Amino acid sequence: MKNLPFSNFKLLLLGSGELGKELVIEAKRLGCEVIAVDKYENAPAMQVADKHFILDMNNKKLLIDLINGLQPDFVIPEIESLSIDALKDLENNGINIVPNSRTVEMTMNRDKIRDLASNDLNIRTAKYRYVYDLSKLESNASEIGFPLLLKPLMSSSGKGQNLVQKKDDLEKAWIQALENSRGDVKGVILEEYIDFNYEFTLLSVRTKEGQTIFCPPIGHEQFKGDYQCSWQPTPIENSILEEAKQVTKIILDNLKGAGIYGVEFFVKESYLIFSELSPRPHDTGMVTLLSQNMNEFELHLRALLDLPIPEINLISPAATRVILSEDEYHKFAFYGIHEALKVQNSKILIFGKPFAKKGRRMGVAIATGLDIEQARLRADQCASNIKISSSD
Repeated sequence: MKNLPFSNFKLLLLGSGELGKELVIEAKRLGCEVIAVDKYENAPAMQVADKHFILDMNNKKLLIDLINGLQPDFVIPEIESLSIDALKDLENNGINIVPNSRTVEMTMNRDKIRDLASNDLNIRTAKYRYVYDLSKLESNASEIGFPLLLKPLMSSSGKGQNLVQKKDDLEKAWIQALENSRGDVKGVILEEYIDFNYEFTLLSVRTKEGQTIFCPPIGHEQFKGDYQCSWQPTPIENSILEEAKQVTKIILDNLKGAGIYGVEFFVKESYLIFSELSPRPHDTGMVTLLSQNMNEFELHLRALLDLPIPEINLISPAATRVILSEDEYHKFAFYGIHEALKVQNSKILIFGKPFAKKGRRMGVAIATGLDIEQARLRADQCASNIKISSSD
Protein backbone atom coordinates (compact mmCIF):
# COMPACT_ATOMS: atom_id res chain seq x y z
CA MET A 1 0.00 0.00 0.00
CA LYS A 2 2.82 2.39 0.90
CA ASN A 3 4.13 2.31 -2.70
CA LEU A 4 0.77 2.91 -4.40
CA PRO A 5 0.03 6.35 -5.85
CA PHE A 6 -2.64 8.08 -3.81
CA SER A 7 -4.60 9.05 -6.90
CA ASN A 8 -5.46 5.36 -7.15
CA PHE A 9 -7.30 5.22 -3.81
CA LYS A 10 -11.07 5.14 -4.10
CA LEU A 11 -13.01 5.96 -0.92
CA LEU A 12 -16.72 5.32 -0.49
CA LEU A 13 -18.44 7.32 2.23
CA LEU A 14 -21.62 5.90 3.81
CA GLY A 15 -23.44 8.95 5.13
CA SER A 16 -22.74 12.39 3.72
CA GLY A 17 -23.25 14.92 6.50
CA GLU A 18 -21.09 17.84 7.61
CA LEU A 19 -18.35 15.65 9.08
CA GLY A 20 -18.25 13.64 5.87
CA LYS A 21 -17.96 16.86 3.89
CA GLU A 22 -14.79 17.86 5.75
CA LEU A 23 -13.41 14.35 5.31
CA VAL A 24 -14.00 14.53 1.56
CA ILE A 25 -12.18 17.88 1.38
CA GLU A 26 -9.15 16.40 3.16
CA ALA A 27 -9.25 13.28 0.97
CA LYS A 28 -9.26 15.37 -2.20
CA ARG A 29 -6.12 17.15 -0.94
CA LEU A 30 -4.46 13.72 -1.01
CA GLY A 31 -5.65 13.02 -4.54
CA CYS A 32 -8.21 10.38 -3.59
CA GLU A 33 -11.39 9.68 -5.54
CA VAL A 34 -14.38 9.98 -3.21
CA ILE A 35 -17.91 8.65 -3.67
CA ALA A 36 -20.58 9.91 -1.26
CA VAL A 37 -23.73 7.96 -0.40
CA ASP A 38 -26.79 9.07 1.55
CA LYS A 39 -30.55 8.64 1.57
CA TYR A 40 -31.32 12.15 0.31
CA GLU A 41 -30.20 14.36 -2.57
CA ASN A 42 -27.62 17.12 -2.20
CA ALA A 43 -26.32 16.04 1.21
CA PRO A 44 -23.28 18.12 2.33
CA ALA A 45 -20.54 15.65 1.37
CA MET A 46 -22.13 15.04 -2.03
CA GLN A 47 -21.45 18.67 -2.89
CA VAL A 48 -17.66 18.13 -2.83
CA ALA A 49 -17.35 14.43 -3.77
CA ASP A 50 -16.45 13.11 -7.23
CA LYS A 51 -19.63 11.05 -7.48
CA HIS A 52 -22.65 10.40 -5.33
CA PHE A 53 -25.50 7.92 -4.97
CA ILE A 54 -28.84 8.09 -3.18
CA LEU A 55 -29.54 4.80 -1.43
CA ASP A 56 -31.34 3.19 1.49
CA MET A 57 -28.24 2.02 3.34
CA ASN A 58 -30.30 -0.26 5.57
CA ASN A 59 -31.14 -2.37 2.51
CA LYS A 60 -28.57 -5.16 2.51
CA LYS A 61 -28.87 -6.13 -1.15
CA LEU A 62 -28.78 -2.57 -2.48
CA LEU A 63 -25.72 -1.74 -0.37
CA ILE A 64 -23.83 -4.89 -1.36
CA ASP A 65 -24.65 -4.41 -5.05
CA LEU A 66 -23.49 -0.79 -5.01
CA ILE A 67 -20.19 -1.50 -3.25
CA ASN A 68 -19.42 -4.61 -5.30
CA GLY A 69 -20.05 -2.61 -8.45
CA LEU A 70 -17.82 0.30 -7.42
CA GLN A 71 -15.04 -1.79 -5.79
CA PRO A 72 -13.71 0.97 -3.50
CA ASP A 73 -10.41 0.59 -1.65
CA PHE A 74 -12.07 1.69 1.59
CA VAL A 75 -15.68 1.92 2.80
CA ILE A 76 -15.97 4.64 5.47
CA PRO A 77 -19.20 4.71 7.51
CA GLU A 78 -20.11 8.19 8.74
CA ILE A 79 -23.45 7.21 10.31
CA GLU A 80 -24.83 4.39 12.46
CA SER A 81 -28.00 3.56 10.52
CA LEU A 82 -26.89 1.08 7.86
CA SER A 83 -26.95 -2.65 7.15
CA ILE A 84 -24.31 -4.26 9.34
CA ASP A 85 -24.97 -7.62 7.66
CA ALA A 86 -23.98 -6.06 4.35
CA LEU A 87 -20.74 -4.73 5.83
CA LYS A 88 -19.88 -8.12 7.34
CA ASP A 89 -20.45 -9.92 4.03
CA LEU A 90 -18.43 -7.34 2.12
CA GLU A 91 -15.56 -7.51 4.62
CA ASN A 92 -15.51 -11.31 4.40
CA ASN A 93 -15.10 -10.89 0.64
CA GLY A 94 -12.11 -8.59 0.89
CA ILE A 95 -13.63 -5.08 1.09
CA ASN A 96 -11.90 -2.81 3.63
CA ILE A 97 -14.46 -1.48 6.14
CA VAL A 98 -13.19 1.38 8.32
CA PRO A 99 -12.26 0.63 11.01
CA ASN A 100 -13.87 -2.84 10.68
CA SER A 101 -17.38 -4.26 10.60
CA ARG A 102 -17.27 -5.49 14.21
CA THR A 103 -16.49 -2.01 15.53
CA VAL A 104 -19.23 -0.48 13.39
CA GLU A 105 -21.67 -3.02 14.83
CA MET A 106 -20.46 -2.51 18.41
CA THR A 107 -20.97 1.25 18.22
CA MET A 108 -24.09 1.58 16.08
CA ASN A 109 -26.34 0.82 19.07
CA ARG A 110 -25.72 1.94 22.63
CA ASP A 111 -26.10 -1.57 24.08
CA LYS A 112 -23.14 -3.39 22.58
CA ILE A 113 -20.43 -0.81 23.30
CA ARG A 114 -21.81 -0.24 26.82
CA ASP A 115 -21.81 -3.99 27.53
CA LEU A 116 -18.29 -4.35 26.16
CA ALA A 117 -16.97 -1.58 28.39
CA SER A 118 -18.88 -2.45 31.56
CA ASN A 119 -19.18 -6.24 31.48
CA ASP A 120 -16.23 -7.45 29.40
CA LEU A 121 -13.56 -4.82 30.10
CA ASN A 122 -14.64 -3.84 33.64
CA ILE A 123 -14.67 -0.12 32.83
CA ARG A 124 -16.72 2.24 34.99
CA THR A 125 -19.94 3.47 33.33
CA ALA A 126 -23.20 4.93 34.55
CA LYS A 127 -25.73 2.33 35.75
CA TYR A 128 -28.00 1.29 32.88
CA ARG A 129 -30.80 -1.02 31.80
CA TYR A 130 -32.19 -1.94 28.39
CA VAL A 131 -35.94 -2.00 27.87
CA TYR A 132 -37.72 -3.39 24.80
CA ASP A 133 -41.22 -3.63 26.25
CA LEU A 134 -43.26 -0.74 27.66
CA SER A 135 -44.67 -3.00 30.37
CA LYS A 136 -41.17 -3.43 31.84
CA LEU A 137 -40.24 0.24 31.73
CA GLU A 138 -41.35 1.24 35.22
CA SER A 139 -39.70 -1.68 37.04
CA ASN A 140 -36.38 -1.09 35.30
CA ALA A 141 -36.59 2.63 35.97
CA SER A 142 -37.10 1.95 39.67
CA GLU A 143 -33.87 -0.06 39.70
CA ILE A 144 -31.95 2.86 38.20
CA GLY A 145 -33.68 5.54 40.29
CA PHE A 146 -34.91 9.03 39.41
CA PRO A 147 -33.93 11.28 37.80
CA LEU A 148 -32.67 9.19 34.90
CA LEU A 149 -31.87 9.54 31.22
CA LEU A 150 -34.00 7.69 28.67
CA LYS A 151 -32.44 7.31 25.22
CA PRO A 152 -33.14 5.39 22.01
CA LEU A 153 -30.72 2.51 21.50
CA MET A 154 -29.87 4.10 18.15
CA SER A 155 -30.28 7.76 17.26
CA SER A 156 -28.29 10.64 15.83
CA SER A 157 -27.36 14.01 17.36
CA GLY A 158 -29.04 13.19 20.66
CA LYS A 159 -32.52 12.93 19.13
CA GLY A 160 -35.10 11.32 21.39
CA GLN A 161 -33.14 11.71 24.63
CA ASN A 162 -34.95 12.92 27.73
CA LEU A 163 -34.19 13.56 31.37
CA VAL A 164 -37.03 11.86 33.26
CA GLN A 165 -37.70 13.23 36.73
CA LYS A 166 -40.54 10.92 37.84
CA LYS A 167 -42.32 7.75 36.79
CA ASP A 168 -45.36 9.65 35.43
CA ASP A 169 -43.13 11.01 32.65
CA LEU A 170 -41.75 7.64 31.55
CA GLU A 171 -44.31 6.74 28.89
CA LYS A 172 -44.05 10.12 27.15
CA ALA A 173 -40.26 9.82 27.05
CA TRP A 174 -40.59 6.22 25.77
CA ILE A 175 -42.79 7.38 22.88
CA GLN A 176 -40.40 10.23 21.98
CA ALA A 177 -37.43 7.86 22.06
CA LEU A 178 -39.03 5.33 19.71
CA GLU A 179 -40.21 8.09 17.36
CA ASN A 180 -36.59 9.24 17.03
CA SER A 181 -35.02 5.79 16.92
CA ARG A 182 -33.02 4.81 13.85
CA GLY A 183 -32.48 1.36 12.39
CA ASP A 184 -34.33 -1.85 13.16
CA VAL A 185 -33.75 -1.99 16.92
CA LYS A 186 -36.75 -0.61 18.81
CA GLY A 187 -35.77 -0.26 22.42
CA VAL A 188 -34.39 2.23 24.91
CA ILE A 189 -31.58 2.50 27.39
CA LEU A 190 -32.30 3.81 30.87
CA GLU A 191 -29.21 5.45 32.25
CA GLU A 192 -28.32 6.75 35.68
CA TYR A 193 -28.30 10.54 35.73
CA ILE A 194 -24.88 11.73 36.85
CA ASP A 195 -24.55 15.30 38.02
CA PHE A 196 -21.00 15.40 36.71
CA ASN A 197 -18.38 18.10 37.24
CA TYR A 198 -17.52 18.19 33.55
CA GLU A 199 -17.39 16.08 30.39
CA PHE A 200 -14.80 15.82 27.64
CA THR A 201 -13.90 14.08 24.41
CA LEU A 202 -10.57 12.35 23.93
CA LEU A 203 -9.91 12.13 20.19
CA SER A 204 -7.74 9.06 19.76
CA VAL A 205 -6.02 7.76 16.64
CA ARG A 206 -5.27 4.06 16.24
CA THR A 207 -2.70 3.18 13.60
CA LYS A 208 -2.53 -0.01 11.54
CA GLU A 209 0.41 -1.08 13.73
CA GLY A 210 -1.81 -0.85 16.82
CA GLN A 211 -0.34 2.33 18.28
CA THR A 212 -2.78 4.74 19.96
CA ILE A 213 -2.07 8.47 19.64
CA PHE A 214 -4.03 11.06 21.61
CA CYS A 215 -5.11 14.61 20.82
CA PRO A 216 -5.27 17.20 23.60
CA PRO A 217 -8.61 16.76 25.41
CA ILE A 218 -11.66 18.66 24.16
CA GLY A 219 -14.23 20.15 26.51
CA HIS A 220 -17.82 20.32 25.33
CA GLU A 221 -21.38 21.08 26.31
CA GLN A 222 -24.47 19.21 25.16
CA PHE A 223 -28.19 19.83 25.29
CA LYS A 224 -30.38 16.71 25.29
CA GLY A 225 -27.38 14.75 24.08
CA ASP A 226 -26.64 17.07 21.15
CA TYR A 227 -23.35 18.95 20.88
CA GLN A 228 -23.64 22.73 21.29
CA CYS A 229 -20.06 23.96 21.71
CA SER A 230 -16.54 22.66 22.23
CA TRP A 231 -13.12 23.98 23.14
CA GLN A 232 -9.56 22.72 23.08
CA PRO A 233 -7.60 22.27 25.24
CA THR A 234 -9.66 21.80 28.37
CA PRO A 235 -8.09 21.66 31.83
CA ILE A 236 -8.08 18.14 33.28
CA GLU A 237 -6.19 16.73 36.24
CA ASN A 238 -3.19 14.70 35.06
CA SER A 239 -4.37 11.59 36.91
CA ILE A 240 -7.80 11.76 35.23
CA LEU A 241 -6.30 12.30 31.77
CA GLU A 242 -3.87 9.41 32.18
CA GLU A 243 -6.70 7.14 33.30
CA ALA A 244 -8.77 8.22 30.28
CA LYS A 245 -5.89 7.33 27.98
CA GLN A 246 -5.50 3.91 29.60
CA VAL A 247 -9.23 3.20 29.36
CA THR A 248 -9.32 4.33 25.73
CA LYS A 249 -6.38 2.12 24.79
CA ILE A 250 -8.02 -0.90 26.43
CA ILE A 251 -11.21 -0.34 24.41
CA LEU A 252 -9.44 0.39 21.10
CA ASP A 253 -7.13 -2.60 21.45
CA ASN A 254 -10.26 -4.72 21.77
CA LEU A 255 -12.03 -3.10 18.81
CA LYS A 256 -8.90 -2.93 16.63
CA GLY A 257 -8.94 -1.23 13.24
CA ALA A 258 -7.24 2.00 12.14
CA GLY A 259 -8.78 5.46 12.25
CA ILE A 260 -9.87 8.17 14.64
CA TYR A 261 -12.20 7.55 17.56
CA GLY A 262 -14.15 10.10 19.57
CA VAL A 263 -14.24 8.79 23.15
CA GLU A 264 -16.51 10.64 25.59
CA PHE A 265 -16.08 10.71 29.36
CA PHE A 266 -17.75 12.24 32.42
CA VAL A 267 -15.85 13.29 35.52
CA LYS A 268 -17.67 13.21 38.86
CA GLU A 269 -15.50 14.38 41.75
CA SER A 270 -12.36 12.25 41.29
CA TYR A 271 -14.07 9.50 39.25
CA LEU A 272 -13.74 8.97 35.51
CA ILE A 273 -16.85 7.50 33.85
CA PHE A 274 -16.88 6.17 30.28
CA SER A 275 -19.86 7.46 28.28
CA GLU A 276 -19.77 6.75 24.54
CA LEU A 277 -17.46 6.08 21.59
CA SER A 278 -17.71 6.89 17.88
CA PRO A 279 -15.33 5.22 15.39
CA ARG A 280 -15.10 8.27 13.14
CA PRO A 281 -14.49 12.03 13.27
CA HIS A 282 -16.48 13.58 16.10
CA ASP A 283 -18.76 16.64 16.22
CA THR A 284 -16.79 18.20 19.05
CA GLY A 285 -13.58 17.68 17.07
CA MET A 286 -14.47 20.30 14.46
CA VAL A 287 -12.50 22.63 16.73
CA THR A 288 -9.33 20.89 15.50
CA LEU A 289 -9.72 22.64 12.13
CA LEU A 290 -8.10 25.65 13.85
CA SER A 291 -6.58 24.27 17.04
CA GLN A 292 -4.23 21.47 15.88
CA ASN A 293 -1.42 21.03 13.36
CA MET A 294 -3.42 18.06 11.95
CA ASN A 295 -7.20 18.17 12.20
CA GLU A 296 -9.34 15.14 13.02
CA PHE A 297 -10.26 14.50 9.38
CA GLU A 298 -6.64 14.46 8.24
CA LEU A 299 -5.77 12.17 11.15
CA HIS A 300 -8.55 9.74 10.20
CA LEU A 301 -7.24 9.55 6.65
CA ARG A 302 -3.61 9.23 7.67
CA ALA A 303 -4.47 6.32 9.94
CA LEU A 304 -6.60 4.36 7.45
CA LEU A 305 -4.20 5.04 4.55
CA ASP A 306 -1.23 4.04 6.74
CA LEU A 307 0.47 7.42 6.42
CA PRO A 308 2.89 8.78 9.05
CA ILE A 309 1.38 10.65 12.00
CA PRO A 310 4.01 12.95 13.53
CA GLU A 311 3.46 14.51 16.94
CA ILE A 312 0.04 16.13 17.27
CA ASN A 313 0.54 19.69 18.46
CA LEU A 314 -1.83 22.39 19.62
CA ILE A 315 -1.45 25.50 17.44
CA SER A 316 -3.82 27.72 19.40
CA PRO A 317 -6.62 27.53 21.94
CA ALA A 318 -9.84 27.36 19.92
CA ALA A 319 -13.58 26.93 20.37
CA THR A 320 -16.74 26.21 18.40
CA ARG A 321 -20.41 27.16 18.70
CA VAL A 322 -23.09 25.55 16.56
CA ILE A 323 -25.45 27.54 14.34
CA LEU A 324 -28.98 26.19 14.71
CA SER A 325 -32.15 26.69 12.75
CA GLU A 326 -35.05 27.94 14.86
CA ASP A 327 -37.71 26.70 12.46
CA GLU A 328 -38.36 24.50 9.43
CA TYR A 329 -37.52 25.93 6.01
CA HIS A 330 -37.22 24.39 2.56
CA LYS A 331 -35.97 27.67 1.12
CA PHE A 332 -33.79 29.62 3.50
CA ALA A 333 -30.87 31.99 3.79
CA PHE A 334 -28.23 32.90 6.37
CA TYR A 335 -28.40 36.45 7.70
CA GLY A 336 -25.73 38.28 9.69
CA ILE A 337 -22.67 36.70 8.09
CA HIS A 338 -21.09 40.13 7.53
CA GLU A 339 -21.36 41.05 11.21
CA ALA A 340 -20.30 37.58 12.35
CA LEU A 341 -17.03 37.69 10.44
CA LYS A 342 -16.05 40.97 12.06
CA VAL A 343 -15.16 38.90 15.13
CA GLN A 344 -11.38 38.57 15.37
CA ASN A 345 -9.84 35.19 14.44
CA SER A 346 -13.17 33.62 13.56
CA LYS A 347 -14.44 31.57 10.66
CA ILE A 348 -17.78 30.06 9.71
CA LEU A 349 -18.56 26.70 8.18
CA ILE A 350 -21.92 26.53 6.41
CA PHE A 351 -22.74 22.85 6.14
CA GLY A 352 -24.84 23.09 2.97
CA LYS A 353 -27.80 21.05 4.20
CA PRO A 354 -30.60 21.32 1.62
CA PHE A 355 -33.39 22.02 4.12
CA ALA A 356 -33.66 23.30 7.68
CA LYS A 357 -35.49 21.79 10.66
CA LYS A 358 -36.10 23.28 14.07
CA GLY A 359 -32.98 22.70 16.15
CA ARG A 360 -30.99 21.29 13.23
CA ARG A 361 -27.29 22.14 13.06
CA MET A 362 -26.77 24.17 9.90
CA GLY A 363 -23.27 25.47 10.50
CA VAL A 364 -20.62 26.16 13.10
CA ALA A 365 -18.55 29.14 14.16
CA ILE A 366 -14.91 28.45 15.06
CA ALA A 367 -12.52 30.93 16.67
CA THR A 368 -9.08 31.06 18.23
CA GLY A 369 -7.87 33.19 21.11
CA LEU A 370 -5.00 33.79 23.48
CA ASP A 371 -6.74 31.45 25.90
CA ILE A 372 -9.85 29.28 26.01
CA GLU A 373 -12.02 32.01 27.54
CA GLN A 374 -11.25 34.40 24.70
CA ALA A 375 -11.71 31.70 22.05
CA ARG A 376 -15.10 30.68 23.47
CA LEU A 377 -16.27 34.27 23.69
CA ARG A 378 -15.31 34.88 20.06
CA ALA A 379 -17.01 31.71 18.81
CA ASP A 380 -20.17 32.59 20.75
CA GLN A 381 -20.16 36.17 19.41
CA CYS A 382 -19.64 34.98 15.85
CA ALA A 383 -22.47 32.41 15.99
CA SER A 384 -24.90 34.76 17.77
CA ASN A 385 -24.86 37.16 14.81
CA ILE A 386 -26.14 34.53 12.39
CA LYS A 387 -29.82 33.84 11.87
CA ILE A 388 -31.53 31.43 9.50
CA SER A 389 -34.79 32.50 7.96
CA SER A 390 -37.03 31.91 4.97
CA SER A 391 -35.77 33.18 1.64
CA ASP A 392 -39.22 33.06 0.00
